[in-house]
Amino acid sequence: MEEDYRARRIDDSIIIDGDTDKPIWREASWSKRFVDMVTGDPGMYHTQCAILWNETHLYLAFKAEEPFLEAKLTERDSIIFLENDLEVFIDGGDCYYELEVNAANTIYEVFFIWKDAYQRGGRFDTAQFDVHQDGAYTFGGDYDRTGASFWKGTHPRGIRWAFTQYDMPGLQTAVQLDGSLNDHSDIDEGWSLEIGIPWQSLELLADGRSIPPTDGDIWRMFLGRFQKLVTGGKEVTPHPAMSLNSHGIYDTHLPSKWSRIRFTD
Repeated sequence: MEEDYRARRIDDSIIIDGDTDKPIWREASWSKRFVDMVTGDPGMYHTQCAILWNETHLYLAFKAEEPFLEAKLTERDSIIFLENDLEVFIDGGDCYYELEVNAANTIYEVFFIWKDAYQRGGRFDTAQFDVHQDGAYTFGGDYDRTGASFWKGTHPRGIRWAFTQYDMPGLQTAVQLDGSLNDHSDIDEGWSLEIGIPWQSLELLADGRSIPPTDGDIWRMFLGRFQKLVTGGKEVTPHPAMSLNSHGIYDTHLPSKWSRIRFTD
């Protein structure tokens, strides 16, 4: 399988403080500029990501141009994509994980399990993923609640269970700002984001693959951002979306379209 990005193994650990200018990231391989998620044209603002890993952790970093730094949602699991954000999705075959972070380092997490994979007595039938808990919903996809797709969406696998109270064990995130947050009287440079996730917390998403990965393993991930725009007093909808790879459609919840990340020694 071809790759879209090659994640290099490191021996050191990374202190998650939002600084993507420290030596470990300066020596990393940074991605190409993100593109418009639908058309594949160059993204509105310059955005890049980099991925490193060691025996214990997966590390991700983003650098995002942003002339007007804004983040007003500060409560954990607020609907962060209503503002400007950076996003990571990790595919696990019968499940996937979504993480969104804004410039105030507010996070939003959801763990999705495809309904056809959620079997009584199966590996997902646990107290953690009890479909009767508060915060468990069915989900058909982005903008699929119309016409024939009203109930199941447009994805061939149909609907997913969405567990909005899920918290990734050991998750670390941090941001650094180059500018003034929520002050539009000046022009800002942008912001950076660092993410650290223990491999042991990714066991369900490994889908039988070894963790940490072995040399050459490929995982699919969505790496992107959404940009809130207001013009003429009106918010532009849907928000412009930029990602490492184009999907050809305005839908982030398509694991088959996500970037192929190859892990190498």
